[in-house]
Amino acid sequence: MHIPQNLLDGSICPMTAVVSGLCLAGAALAAYRSVEKPRPLRFAAVSAFIFAAQMMNFPIGGGASGHLLGGVLASALLGVPFGVLALALVVALQALAFADGGLTVLGANVLNMAVLGAGLGGLLRLGLLKKLPAGGARVWIAAGLASWAAVMLAALACAVELALTGVLPLEQVAPAMLGVHALIGVGEALVTCAALALFERSAPVGAVSASRGFAAPALAALLIALCLSPFASPLPDGLEAVMAHYQVLHEAAPLFVTPLADYQVAGVAFEALSTGLAGLIGVVLTFLAAGMLALPLTRVRAA
Repeated sequence: MHIPQNLLDGSICPMTAVVSGLCLAGAALAAYRSVEKPRPLRFAAVSAFIFAAQMMNFPIGGGASGHLLGGVLASALLGVPFGVLALALVVALQALAFADGGLTVLGANVLNMAVLGAGLGGLLRLGLLKKLPAGGARVWIAAGLASWAAVMLAALACAVELALTGVLPLEQVAPAMLGVHALIGVGEALVTCAALALFERSAPVGAVSASRGFAAPALAALLIALCLSPFASPLPDGLEAVMAHYQVLHEAAPLFVTPLADYQVAGVAFEALSTGLAGLIGVVLTFLAAGMLALPLTRVRAA
């Protein structure tokens, strides 16, 4: 769902950048003030896993594919404020280092995937945990429903942005985006529940523990990026499929050249190896950047 360079123009770009910036500032303040904080290594490992998992496109039929957004997953593993920051970091690194999503539309991508996906999606999960009847199934129901809803919220926001900038009328783009992303949301829910089962098998319902380890998400990130990402579906993702269907998708020249564009390492001829190496580099970059971001936010405040 990464909006490409120059697909949006006009006032929508600075508007979404301002809204996203304010929301990220609020998330950072909330993270700093949080009583329960993930450790920096935990935050770094989960962020790296989200980056790697987003490389794994899966086919949904109709010539389109989808990939994990990971907002609800990040918020469930880290807490909502830290989940928002983790997604924002991943989206920013994807644009800067891999030319995945344009810089001019970075505010819109952060708004859709981090603020709405991890923020509202994470809050929805917590609300469902409080409302659903007691029982072990409510953890998975809440995670699954919130994950699906987060994808739909992001898709609707993207449709509104496309309509406001004049790419397509809302009555045309909204049903198309919601239709294809309803299927992607099912995959999102399944992956989210599977990852929660793997990383948080003994976690209390709705809780985030600072003592939880980082090894499992870190190892999973490395495995996905290096070994599995070359086998991701080559089909266009939901947004690209909708734009191609209405013949409004166009390639725009990037603002700058990166040697890791399109998740390929420049100079490596073997495509599978190039993708795996690019994924590995991305995991390491995300881990390091997330760790540095988490250090000041996870510092225990003096009473």
